[in-house]
Amino acid sequence: MRERNRLGGLLLASVVATAAWSFTKIAAADTPQLVTESAPIASADAGIQLYLREKRPADMTAFSSDRVLLFVHGATYPGETTFDLPLGGISMMEWIARRGWDVWLVDVRGYGGSTRPPEMDRPAKENEPIVDTATAARDVGSAVAHIMQKRGVPKINLMGWSWGTAIMGSYTTDHNDQVARLVLYAPAWISDPPSPASAGDTLGAYRTVTIDSAKERWLKGVPDHKKADLIPTGWFEQWAEATWATDPIGGRQTPPVLRAPNGVVLDGRNTWRAGKALYDPSRITVPTLLIHAEWDADLPSYMAHAYFTQLTNTPWKRFVEIGEGTHMVFLEKNRMQLFREIAAFLEESDPMTMN
Repeated sequence: MRERNRLGGLLLASVVATAAWSFTKIAAADTPQLVTESAPIASADAGIQLYLREKRPADMTAFSSDRVLLFVHGATYPGETTFDLPLGGISMMEWIARRGWDVWLVDVRGYGGSTRPPEMDRPAKENEPIVDTATAARDVGSAVAHIMQKRGVPKINLMGWSWGTAIMGSYTTDHNDQVARLVLYAPAWISDPPSPASAGDTLGAYRTVTIDSAKERWLKGVPDHKKADLIPTGWFEQWAEATWATDPIGGRQTPPVLRAPNGVVLDGRNTWRAGKALYDPSRITVPTLLIHAEWDADLPSYMAHAYFTQLTNTPWKRFVEIGEGTHMVFLEKNRMQLFREIAAFLEESDPMTMN
């Protein structure tokens, strides 16, 4: 597999098919020492390997289902620069691990450190869209099985962001017995009104994204007088440099681009944008948190509210909306609100009991 670059303060592991687990210790004078492990695992399909990254307290020797968490990314950006980017000196993954958690992330095929399907080595127009939600959910299943076996637990907690909510949500509908609690940040749901693709608008295997277009999309929906201080100084540049470095082939283009599979886009055209559900949330039977940000223009609040009503068979559920945040709130000034709400949900006692 490709070598991953080391940029800024971000550790991007060099991932190869035969690599052993790599270890990095993160310490602070007044916080628990952490261990980070990164390596590929086999997917369910021959020739496809998946990048897994883990953070946990160095002295953690016993593991339980209620303290193991797996995160999956969205439709465009990989897991590591979403979940383990040390903005302001600490990442979301590190912050949760410091609370006594064994925290993991996985890149599904076509993203980050995982295998890019061969269609991504050809011009996009030569092939149909690749890596749909069903394929991504199968990759998550490989990661879940690996973690449960490695940690000797019967189930784990799952968290998805954006497209990752569809991946984790659909996976849970078929594997409730493997899921302790479910966190869905910026849940994908049906567009109202439907907005089908225009005739003749064909999709290739993947799409390309520039840094400038990413910044424009990020700030869409933010009031003009709030844009200047939404993202702390230097954070966008740190994130962009680290994220675009995960695609060395796209990085050689002018301007540099990030390639992302189009299976998710095709799924959206056939379901969410066409007024149809991709899967049935009523089949989720585990405690579930929906969390959303006020200025999310990609997946607006009405979608999260509508999705919440579909969770009819969870033992308990919760909806939280964060003010003054976008689809990317985990990289913004109000990120700690997101972190704390997630931790509160995952760590609290079952509210259905009297204990």
